[in-house]
Amino acid sequence: MKLPKSVYNWITMIGVIIALFNLVTILFLVIVSVLFNLGSSYLGLFIYVILPGFMLFGLILIPIGMIRKHRQLKRITEPELKRLPVIDMNDRRTRNAFMIFFIGTIIFVFISASGTYEAYHFSESVAFCGTLCHSVMHPEYTAYQNSPHARVKCVECHVGQGASWYVKSKLSGLYQVYSVIFHKYETPIPTPLNNLRPARETCEVCHWPQKFYSRKLRVQKNFLADSANSEWDIYLQMKIGPQFSAFGLKEGIHWHINPDVKIEYVADDEKRENIVWVKYTNIKTGESHVYMNEESVPEDSTLKNYPARVMDCIDCHNRPSHIYKAPQHFVDNIMVTGQVSKEIPFIKQTAMEILKTAYGTTDSAYMALENGITAFYKDTYPDYYASNKPSIDGAIAAIKEAYSKNMFPEMNVSYDAYPDHIGHLESRGCFRCHNDLFKTDKGRTITRDCNLCHTIIAQGNPLTLQKVAVTDTLEFVHPIDIKGVWKTSDCSECHNYLFQ
Repeated sequence: MKLPKSVYNWITMIGVIIALFNLVTILFLVIVSVLFNLGSSYLGLFIYVILPGFMLFGLILIPIGMIRKHRQLKRITEPELKRLPVIDMNDRRTRNAFMIFFIGTIIFVFISASGTYEAYHFSESVAFCGTLCHSVMHPEYTAYQNSPHARVKCVECHVGQGASWYVKSKLSGLYQVYSVIFHKYETPIPTPLNNLRPARETCEVCHWPQKFYSRKLRVQKNFLADSANSEWDIYLQMKIGPQFSAFGLKEGIHWHINPDVKIEYVADDEKRENIVWVKYTNIKTGESHVYMNEESVPEDSTLKNYPARVMDCIDCHNRPSHIYKAPQHFVDNIMVTGQVSKEIPFIKQTAMEILKTAYGTTDSAYMALENGITAFYKDTYPDYYASNKPSIDGAIAAIKEAYSKNMFPEMNVSYDAYPDHIGHLESRGCFRCHNDLFKTDKGRTITRDCNLCHTIIAQGNPLTLQKVAVTDTLEFVHPIDIKGVWKTSDCSECHNYLFQ
């Protein structure tokens, strides 16, 4: 096939080879991925991002080489040659070049459109978010897979709907790629609180206020660190809404996001854990109250430097998907399911004694668990170990697995690195505001009364369980007698590092 002289140059030929090679490779990988159902994030990266980039580079080389060759011909062999190529469809060479260009353009546009579409969906996929930067995102991806939102795509919460936030996310993603490549990220990775989209634009796509239930029964099973691993249960009636659904958001915990109520607060730290100023406004009546923490009254400069934030879902539900449980909780959970037998003496205490140490790697934690638990029972209960070795080995394996889902030493990720504000055990949570310290100038107080959010309808050992009717409540009884300290102190003062 005859083509214009400008086509015959090494730059254009290299461009043709690069473009064709990558095109064939893309088609081959697409066929392979479809036939063998391969969905690797790395394969998707090659098919929809890397290889198309190289193909485009090859296509760019083709006209560059032709222009360069045209100028050489003008300068050396044909001084009378026009400044720009002459398109003469009567010339066979021009006609052949035009047909190749025309057909190639159609194919390229089709492939580009399909590739762009697939690249868009690939970049929005969970696999792309969670596995592409495996070592960095491993904690978040693992926690996400074991969360209540495991079937919700990452982008539905982190990006949401609309083009503007999509563009922001991609621009932010470019910096994140740079940070990963050049290891510029912190460990643990800070939560981008100031860059999160308002919860009303993301959370309420599914969790709209009208959908909230009135109240919810929560049963929590705990095991004490004694020889019998004594069980201690607590049944809580959570007042997430009013007693009767007809009241809507006028009562209960979710009153905080009542559309007729506006709650603002100021925290003097970037993590929003130390709240110093709270304002309540009734939008319908205009009534408002300002509460100050009497133990740390904020200075005027603090209120200027830290602007007031309108409270929304994420201020309490700050770990909706990436939840890292404390050791005492994930060990309790696997004891409830029977993965760790309650009959193994001191298994809860033994596990806690080992897990209280911060390890540098997951492997070192595994080794400590295996060696520590095995040594304890060989030395302290040799007869029991000899006759129950499979049960102890099973317990070790279950604790290792639970550890791998909640603790990530390589990234310095654990429950205390990312405190969960739902509740008030390992973090201050509710007590950031509900602590009897926030008062108005007229003496109104944000109470720390536990019954404001929940009532206890049953508690204690399953064999001697205290019970009351759902319309009544029990006074909290601590499993271990601590002389009523819990009434005036935050639970997290002890429970954050309960076994250390």
